[in-house]
Amino acid sequence: MSTPAMPLDSERADLLAALATARAALAKAVSGLDDEQAAASPTVSTLCLGGLVKHVASTEAGWMRFVVEGPSGMRHDLPDGVTWADLAAGTAHRIPQWMTDHGNEFRMLPGETLDAVLRHYEKVAARTEEVVAGVPDLSAVHPLPDAPWNEPGAVRSVRRVLAHLIAETAQHAGHADILRETLDGQKAT
Repeated sequence: MSTPAMPLDSERADLLAALATARAALAKAVSGLDDEQAAASPTVSTLCLGGLVKHVASTEAGWMRFVVEGPSGMRHDLPDGVTWADLAAGTAHRIPQWMTDHGNEFRMLPGETLDAVLRHYEKVAARTEEVVAGVPDLSAVHPLPDAPWNEPGAVRSVRRVLAHLIAETAQHAGHADILRETLDGQKAT
């Protein structure tokens, strides 16, 4: 984004502060873990703490691409000959790469470290602050991409994207608290 960053108005500062608070809660939940602990799934779910951080970082990065590029920043293309109905029914002959990538967000892959995941999340957070500072109008909207989970014709403003990121990050920080307490009895709050 080549637009010079504008001084933060109070609304932008408040939204970014709320997002930073939610991010800090998530980071606190993984503080002091080693890579094995970050990759562990201590509940009946396959969810792990490192995977939660990866997912939240990926989601935030995706929404910032949406803010900058519009719906093309959140591509959900299907392979030739595959429909959403095929995917829902499990009869697709090819699974889109983005679906595999999305599934891998929720776990630590071999060779991944919690330190690297957290560094990536810090870069995503810095990019978000840069984008939000440079967007001329928080009311600017883009149409959502075509996907079964989006209402046809729906749009999202930058402001609504930020509100969504705050809510999603806080929700996943709560999940992380549960996982951490189950893993080693530590309470993040």
